[in-house]
Amino acid sequence: MLARSPFLEVVGTARDGREALDIVEQLDPDVVTCDLIMPELDGVGFVREQMQRRPVPIIIMSIANETAEAAMTALDAGAIDFVQKPTALASEKIFEVSSELIEKVKAAGQIQLNRITTTPAPPAAKSSDPASKIAGSHSVDLVVIGISTGGPQALKRLIPQFPADFPVPILMVMHMPVGYTEMYATKLNELSQLEVKEAAEGDEIKPGRVILAAAGRHLTVKRDSSGKVVTHLDAKPFNTLHKPSVDVLFQSAAEGYGNRLLGVVMTGMGSDGRQGAAWIKAQGGIVFTEAESSCVVYGMPSTVVEAGLSDKSVALEDMARAIREVV
Repeated sequence: MLARSPFLEVVGTARDGREALDIVEQLDPDVVTCDLIMPELDGVGFVREQMQRRPVPIIIMSIANETAEAAMTALDAGAIDFVQKPTALASEKIFEVSSELIEKVKAAGQIQLNRITTTPAPPAAKSSDPASKIAGSHSVDLVVIGISTGGPQALKRLIPQFPADFPVPILMVMHMPVGYTEMYATKLNELSQLEVKEAAEGDEIKPGRVILAAAGRHLTVKRDSSGKVVTHLDAKPFNTLHKPSVDVLFQSAAEGYGNRLLGVVMTGMGSDGRQGAAWIKAQGGIVFTEAESSCVVYGMPSTVVEAGLSDKSVALEDMARAIREVV
């Protein structure tokens, strides 16, 4: 698949993680793609060892339902992204993921190595932090976040910094294959003082709760029969590049919350979030973008900035503080 792209050259292959370590040292590639199930040294072991030797952008390609937990561990160890490989029963579909894999490898080749992080999540903010005392006078009633490549690591640094008394709910879209979002939300919940869960139909959107869009379905907001604001999951619209789509969430939230909305576009390739940011601004809301200095891939935020839709560019290490201040 990779050799089909005129922009990529496959310089070597390895049968297992142990051999891969030697080949990476010999050939010094710009990007490595890696399975998780391998003899001698598996994918997680390879990522850990390689990141200790010399950081290199590593993209995991695996079967979700068999290796979801291992994939999460590999991301924690420093892998930057992953592509879901079709199962053996659907092996004829392998080339359907070709475009996605090629685009992710091309993006990975542009990554500055000092932006690949394995730093553990910082300690959660205490309720006595000055920023959290503004709760009584906040003008923002919902925070929505859109993120992609580099997202799993970034959110593990961001979300644990919010205190248990953070006064507004948070909804998030992260581009992940089906089979990963529930496990990721569970792991993020273990690190955070806020409740983090994968979106289900009809979840109440309330303070103290962070909802991550389920892979394969769009996340939107609506009012139920009792007047509560809840989540709605839908396969439509069908014409989006990603499902869930940041644009779809941002537009729905803008229509429901108007100028009481804060949108945050973080690291990721592509332009998902740009149209959504325009909807937020049109309704009088606020848009933050992650600064280029901390993005693994400065794609999604750059399109928002270039369109003149960003109110503030904030580095990852300062993002939680900036959000708490405006809330």
